[in-house]
Amino acid sequence: MKNTPSVEQQLEIYRRMLLVRHLEERLGALHKEGRTRGPIHRCDGQEAVGVGATATLEIGDKVATTHRGHAVYIGKGMAMRPVVAEIFGRATGACGGRAGHMLVADAEKGVIGGNAIVGAGIPAATGMALSMQILGTGNVAMCIFGDGAAQTGICHEAMNMAGLWKLPVVFVLEHNQFGLTVPSDVQSPVADLSIRAAGYAMPAEIVDGNDAVAVYRAVSAMVERARRGEGPGMVECKTYRVEGFSTSDMGGYQKPEDIAAWKARDPLLISRKALSEKVDEARLAAIEAAARAETDEAFEAALSDPMPEFMIDEACNPYSEAH
Repeated sequence: MKNTPSVEQQLEIYRRMLLVRHLEERLGALHKEGRTRGPIHRCDGQEAVGVGATATLEIGDKVATTHRGHAVYIGKGMAMRPVVAEIFGRATGACGGRAGHMLVADAEKGVIGGNAIVGAGIPAATGMALSMQILGTGNVAMCIFGDGAAQTGICHEAMNMAGLWKLPVVFVLEHNQFGLTVPSDVQSPVADLSIRAAGYAMPAEIVDGNDAVAVYRAVSAMVERARRGEGPGMVECKTYRVEGFSTSDMGGYQKPEDIAAWKARDPLLISRKALSEKVDEARLAAIEAAARAETDEAFEAALSDPMPEFMIDEACNPYSEAH
């Protein structure tokens, strides 16, 4: 089938999804111990979107994401240790310990970063696409955003501009059914938010957001189209937020049967089942063991790393003798 990732690519997608899952589970455990810096927005069960979508990008392409962006960081190629170190505010973090878990970025990897403002990554990616178009770089910008962000005015403004100017940007809607604690059907009169793309003269596709291969196929087609200069595209990935808004979420608003049903369709289980038909069990087990070890090593190292040192610029210090 066209745009289907190779077996090796599928194995790498699976490996990165494993890394993200281990990252989220470890962060959840450490939060319960009071060791994280504030609440963590976990993406357990949504790994196929962030990893599958970014797997279609080249190193020169850019991606902006949300406050729930760990799968995007790892999916676009960031190493585990600087991500973990940044989350814990260490000097060895990707941003020197100054960003925190919602704002991790790595310009060399094309990760412009998450954003604590809902929907703010959408115009940022659109602006990057305009720059790429003007400079003629041949690159593509991508923004991954949620159904809550899809209701913001800036989302419509950015998509309108992208469609009008045929910008090389791909809008990936991670439809996880909730905006904070509000169900999607209370936020929108339509279930399929991607039908709005037609109003901006861009194609759209709805896919199973828990199937990494399905995400890859749809997104790669939109990326190729944008790279050819044919304008923006949108992919709506249907998934589910199984762990609540953040680690400080008290819960109680999600139906237990819904959570159970979506966990039965875990993206890791779907990918593993598909791969088991193509590669032997020993290779899958080795990848799984290596991902666990890589995560353990990243946390051990990062939690031992020093905190950043901050210096006061005396020339700007109103309390210095110079003033």
